[in-house]
Amino acid sequence: MTDARLKSWVQSAHQPACEFALQNLPYGIFSDPRNRQPRVGVAIGDVILDLSVLESAGLLAPDGAASPVFAAPDLNAFIALGRPAWRSARARITELLSADNTSLRDDALLRQRALVNMAEATLHLPVEIGGYTDFYSSREHATNVGAMFRDPENPLLPNWLEMPVGYNGRASSVVVSGTPVRRPNGQIKLPDQERAIFGACRKLDIELELGFIIGKGNALGEPIACEQAEDHIFGTVLLNDWSARDLQAWEYVPLGPFNAKTFATTISPWIVTMDALEPFRTRQPDQSPEPLAYLRHAGHHAFDIELEARLRPEGARDETTISRTNFKYMYWTMAQQLAHHTVSGCNTRIGDLMGSGTISGPTPDSYGSLLELTWGGKNPVALRTGATRSFAEDGDELTLTGWCQGDGYRVGFGRCTGKVVAAYPA
Repeated sequence: MTDARLKSWVQSAHQPACEFALQNLPYGIFSDPRNRQPRVGVAIGDVILDLSVLESAGLLAPDGAASPVFAAPDLNAFIALGRPAWRSARARITELLSADNTSLRDDALLRQRALVNMAEATLHLPVEIGGYTDFYSSREHATNVGAMFRDPENPLLPNWLEMPVGYNGRASSVVVSGTPVRRPNGQIKLPDQERAIFGACRKLDIELELGFIIGKGNALGEPIACEQAEDHIFGTVLLNDWSARDLQAWEYVPLGPFNAKTFATTISPWIVTMDALEPFRTRQPDQSPEPLAYLRHAGHHAFDIELEARLRPEGARDETTISRTNFKYMYWTMAQQLAHHTVSGCNTRIGDLMGSGTISGPTPDSYGSLLELTWGGKNPVALRTGATRSFAEDGDELTLTGWCQGDGYRVGFGRCTGKVVAAYPA
C-alpha cells in the first residue's frame, strides 16, 4: 500500500504541486542527449530514474526476469513478467529513492548516470500497442450527445444502461503527447447540399478520456471475469481521442465511427500503476437496472482523479482551462469494460489500450468535449486571449492533465498534448 509519509532524497519530489511524488513512480520510455537509445524510466520529481542503469548495476532485478528488461524501447517485456514483478520492482524503486536509503543517494557516480533531467529528455510511446478499443461509458456524455442529436426526452438508447458500449479503433495511429495532430480530410454532408463534399474537417474536437493498459491477456475464447478484471490492468494514461464531428455525423450510420476517429489518438507518456491509484479508490455511481451477472463486482471500482482540458491558441502565452471533471463520474468501470470486451471470447494482449470514452461531469463546465461545452458550436467558449472557440482551429494546442490529491502529495499523469496542424492538401 502507498504510505503518505514517505519522503524521497530527490528534493523536487516534495513540491506541493509536483505530480511525481514517491507515492506515484509512473513508468515511461525516454531517451536523452547522453543516450539516444529509448529505455525504461520512472518519473520522480523533475527527473527520470533510468531503470536500465540500476538493472546493469545489479540494484534492480524484477521477480522472474531471466534477462534484462529495462533497456528495451517499450515496457511490454517488463509488463509480461506479471503482477509479482511489478510490485517487487515498485517496492525496490521506492526503497532506493527513499530519504534514508544511501545505496543510490550517496553514490555520486551512479546517481549521475541514473538520473536524467526531465526537461532534457525525449518521451516516447510507453508500450507497443497491438489493439485499441474506445468505450462510451460516461452517462452524462451519452445523455448530452443523445439530447443534442436524437431525442432530448429519451437521450439514451435502450442498450446503454445494459452494457459498456464500445468500438475497436486503430492502434497504429495512437501517438505520444507532443506529436502534432493533422486535421483530417474526409466526406462532409452539408445541410444545404444534396451530396457529400470532400474536404478538411471543420469541426475538430477533443475527447477527454482515461486509458488503461492491459498487463495480463486472456486466451481466445476465455472471458475475463469482472471480479478479476483489475488484475489484468497494468496502469492508466490520459487519452485524447480526437474526433472529426462533421465526418462522424455523415459516416457513423449504420456502423459507427471510422475515419472520424482513426487519424489520431494521443496518450500521455507516463503510465500510472494501479497500485499508485489504490488510495484513491472510491464508490462508482449507482447502476440501475442492476447489470447482468457477468458485469457485477463487489466493492468500490471508481477512482477519484481530477481532470482538466486546456486550450492555447497559436502564439498565445497562456492556456485557458475549458473543462474540469473527474474520472469518478464514469458510469461503467474499467473492470466492467474489460469483462464486457472479453465476454464474447475476444482475446486481449499485453500492451492493448482501452479508452474510457469521453468523461463528462454533471455541470456544463465539466463536459469533456467541445461538442458539449459549446453545445454543437452554438455557445462558443471564451479564451483568455479574448478569442472564442466552437471547435479546434489550426495552431491550437490542446492539453489534458490529471492528478489524484493525496495527503501532502499528488499522483499525476503529466501532460497529454497535441497541436493541430493544417490538413493535407486535398
